[in-house]
Amino acid sequence: MKKLMLSSVLGVAALAIAGSASSAATLDDVKAKGFVQCGVSQGLPGFSNPDADGNWSGLDVDFCRAVAAAIFGDGDAVKFTPLSAKERFTALQSGETDLLSRNTTWTMSRDTQLGLNFAGVNYYDGQGFMIRTEMGINSALELSGASICTNTGTTTELNVADYFRANNMEYELVAFEKADEVVAAYDAGRCDVYTTDASGLYAQRLKLTNPGEHKVLPEIISKEPLGPVVRQGDDQWFNIVKWVHIATVNAEELGITSANVDEMMGGDNPSVKRLLGVEGEFGAGIGLENDWAAKVIKAVGNYGEIFDRNVGPDTPLGIARGVNALWTKGGLMYGPPIR
Repeated sequence: MKKLMLSSVLGVAALAIAGSASSAATLDDVKAKGFVQCGVSQGLPGFSNPDADGNWSGLDVDFCRAVAAAIFGDGDAVKFTPLSAKERFTALQSGETDLLSRNTTWTMSRDTQLGLNFAGVNYYDGQGFMIRTEMGINSALELSGASICTNTGTTTELNVADYFRANNMEYELVAFEKADEVVAAYDAGRCDVYTTDASGLYAQRLKLTNPGEHKVLPEIISKEPLGPVVRQGDDQWFNIVKWVHIATVNAEELGITSANVDEMMGGDNPSVKRLLGVEGEFGAGIGLENDWAAKVIKAVGNYGEIFDRNVGPDTPLGIARGVNALWTKGGLMYGPPIR
């Protein structure tokens, strides 16, 4: 999702300051209550979505489980708080959640004006458009005069305004606070087009009455690096969340999977030994046991496993790795070394 409008930024400034001042020792608080409280979306298949029994799954959910595994050795030591785009930052700033893992775009204003820190990018995305196939449109440049459904609390509206103005096209915006309201309105024909992050379009298409009758247009009109967010003021917690993500990326590059962790610990590769805690004292530097990364990988797997399980080609979303592939395979996923 996109950065807040300036008015929203100013409106939460006080909470940002208060949250920053009170956010120290998050790890101690998490250990005391016995779980990580993680803010997620209100239901986005492939990223964070509950089933009929309230069991959560998705790429963002697995990241929450990874943080829990690093701390407790248990990927289930986590509770989920579903949040709208409008609610997500306030919930983190106020301390209602310990971590936000909710398809949230890293932007300068969010990183510098809200009292928040982005701990990395776990999915590179961009805003796109979805239409009914029967419209016979193959490009966003053919959308002049269309009505467009989207979410409030983001700058999706600004991206649309910029794109249509730059291409001398007219449009009508139809905005709602909750994602399911947007989907329902689009499905009911209240608008011609649905716009959000491309990953969200593939996910929300699964909720439509006839998913096969809709398609995502090829144009990507923005950069949306999505990733986990924490409060400023607690470097230890920031480092934990940051390095949990890095560990999953490095594990994939080194060939470490959820199935072979124990075997790899007995190998000769020094990079593997440091990552899995066989050599060095790297866990101590972030307040965890030295085998913290091994616990993460056993619980949720490496980044490739997480991607493929939740959004990859063999899932209903069917998303190719693309720019989310490792840097060694033409993508952008690159993890600093543990040494």
